[in-house]
Amino acid sequence: MSETIRISSKLGQARQVEKLLLDEAEKFGYGEAAIFAIKLALEEALNNAIKHGNGFDSGKTVEVAFDIDARQAVVTITDQGRGFNPKSVPDPTADENLEKPCGRGIMLMKAYMDRVEYNKQGNQVRLVKRNG
Repeated sequence: MSETIRISSKLGQARQVEKLLLDEAEKFGYGEAAIFAIKLALEEALNNAIKHGNGFDSGKTVEVAFDIDARQAVVTITDQGRGFNPKSVPDPTADENLEKPCGRGIMLMKAYMDRVEYNKQGNQVRLVKRNG
């Protein structure tokens, strides 16, 4: 299934999109571990888009484009923020950053997904999870 959805910058709407995408992955036979990985990455990416990208501005939208089939799930999330440089986010596992809250979501997305790619502007993330 391939579709694009626009939501306002509200966490409740993000949870509805998560449920839709997870239901699709389940329909295509993704296992428990893959569903967990997709859920975690979606939650982090949507939270980042709403909170950091759009600054909780309900006048701004988040676009979620997804293509899920039996082979892989590809989700692209784009916010209307000015973007960021993912390479500038401090390593959350470094001793000096252990108590800082930033960077953990990106680290988790990279750990659980097969691919995590950002556009040049840094306001779009593409998540890929293979089935199996």
